Amino acid sequence: MLREVAVKSGLFRRLAACIPDPSDAAMIEHDQQTLLAQRVLGIACGWEDLNDYHCVLVYPLMQLASDRDADQARPLASPATPCRLENRVGREARVEMSELLVELFIESFDSPPTELVLDFDATDDPIRGDQKGRFFRGYYDGCCYLRLYVFCGEQLLASYLRPSNLDAARHSRSILTLLVDCLRRQWTGVKIIFRGDSGFCRRKLMCYCDRHGVDAVIGLARNKALEKIAGPLMLQAKTQYEQTREKQRLFTGFDYAAGTWDRERRVIHKAGHNSQGANPRLIVSSLTDDGVAWRAQEIYDKRYCSRGE
Repeated sequence: MLREVAVKSGLFRRLAACIPDPSDAAMIEHDQQTLLAQRVLGIACGWEDLNDYHCVLVYPLMQLASDRDADQARPLASPATPCRLENRVGREARVEMSELLVELFIESFDSPPTELVLDFDATDDPIRGDQKGRFFRGYYDGCCYLRLYVFCGEQLLASYLRPSNLDAARHSRSILTLLVDCLRRQWTGVKIIFRGDSGFCRRKLMCYCDRHGVDAVIGLARNKALEKIAGPLMLQAKTQYEQTREKQRLFTGFDYAAGTWDRERRVIHKAGHNSQGANPRLIVSSLTDDGVAWRAQEIYDKRYCSRGE
């Protein structure tokens, strides 16, 4: 099934065109496109380590999916061959492959979209050896890289490998700039929304959104000033829970500026209380310019909470 999807989109052929191939076609057994098919499909099936290929070299289904005949006399490439392929993927090739992800995304639309929500998320990529750029990150309780992903719906737009001793939002503004420019060249009037957790609540990122007409829905970490503003509604939620013993979710909006921000921005506050205790949440949003409670809840429930999906 994965192979059929790849054939329809021309994925392996187009990936192969991004990577320089110095080999002589008359002197090789495995061409670059077949190697890419073997590697991508192998990873998708759980064979992430190159050493795993020792056990699938003559696996008929993998041979067919990689556009080889199911022939034990002509096995798939042994680990050393795709290793050489990966080692010759340089910076320019990585840029071209990243552009290909966006091209495939654009091609997936039959008609121009009216709105695109770009989900930025940092996540750990565990390290179990002494790889270059190895750092311990306390949040994940282990050594890892800190990969940055960008999704729009279920489609991947960017995957950026970084060491984990960086801020979670590092380089996200640059990537957002490239994506916005590319998407608006294709669809001039499309509405773009940047969405991320509190790790992306950074002044320069929000200023970029302001200047370029990109809406934002971003998580906001609590501090003493915010807790003081949110206190009365949190107390109300606690009181109502104690009276009814039912889960409480109260919403409001207010203007707020952290010390590093250039101006006040709209903050939506969810005052939650349940059997586990207080459950407050704060987000910064440019999708509303009023403090109406139902509007605040709509943005929180329908716009921000779907980020985790």
